[in-house]
Amino acid sequence: MALACAVAAGLLPLAQDRADPRDGRAGSVASADVPAAPKSVAGDCKNPEASLKPSGRSGPAVDRIKDRGYLIAGVDQNSFRWGYRNPATKDLEGFDIDLARAIAKDLLGPDGRVVFRAIPTDQRIPALEQRKVDVIVRTMTINCERIEQVAFSTAYFEAGQQVLVPKGSPVTAFNDTLRGRRVCTAAGSTGEAELRRTSHGAKVTTVPSQLDCLVRLQLGRADAVITDNALAAGQAAQDPSVELVGEPFTREPYGVAMNLGDEDLVRRVNKVLEKYRKGGDDSGWMKAYKRWLEDDLDGIDGPPEPTYKKD
Repeated sequence: MALACAVAAGLLPLAQDRADPRDGRAGSVASADVPAAPKSVAGDCKNPEASLKPSGRSGPAVDRIKDRGYLIAGVDQNSFRWGYRNPATKDLEGFDIDLARAIAKDLLGPDGRVVFRAIPTDQRIPALEQRKVDVIVRTMTINCERIEQVAFSTAYFEAGQQVLVPKGSPVTAFNDTLRGRRVCTAAGSTGEAELRRTSHGAKVTTVPSQLDCLVRLQLGRADAVITDNALAAGQAAQDPSVELVGEPFTREPYGVAMNLGDEDLVRRVNKVLEKYRKGGDDSGWMKAYKRWLEDDLDGIDGPPEPTYKKD
């Protein structure tokens, strides 16, 4: 347990709020500096995953990135397997990091640079609206509320909300066994949204990142964590004293998020994803899955099929 806490503590977000484009170091966007995204509800939303058809043409957003000379990607740096800082090398690694690098290479060539900025869960949308980043590649679920605020690529992975608890816990699933229990989730996450709909009598705490929830679980300050099973599987790999219980109770398609006005960039990212999905075991999506996710999320034979708008 002490080792697990130490690993978690070593991956907490950095305090700085600027990234140096010369070295690709991540910074963090402080929640106090950025106003919360406006709340909205899409009344007639039926297929939020439908994205713009892929295109290799340049436009204002793509030209802006090319003129700058590097892509600015909002990522996580404390989600094991997805986006985390390797304690040994100090480099950012993971499934989302590989995808962000693939986007940069397509836009800027084989040596295309990407500057990573560590973004808390509830600051992903404000970071795009205020153009602090070009893209968010951070296990971000495509849903009806969010597509009114940001634009998404087609889905590149599919997960589901699930419950993470210490082994031997009386909590069995996302059900009434949570009543009176201290439940932790990330602010601005779909887990928080689900708990607002149905808390099952739980005492809910929100924190900036899911790793903070794992630390609370380890310290006995939380009884359960609600998060995507894809993220929770990585947390269970960090700490074998915790486990996933019950079944996933939502469907969470992850997409690359961009500013609503950057339609040319959305199409370009979708073009990247078309090629990325087709990569075999030695390149693209499947290579990244086998490297980062297969040990904890086995049985997945490929990425989700893309859905496009009729335009």
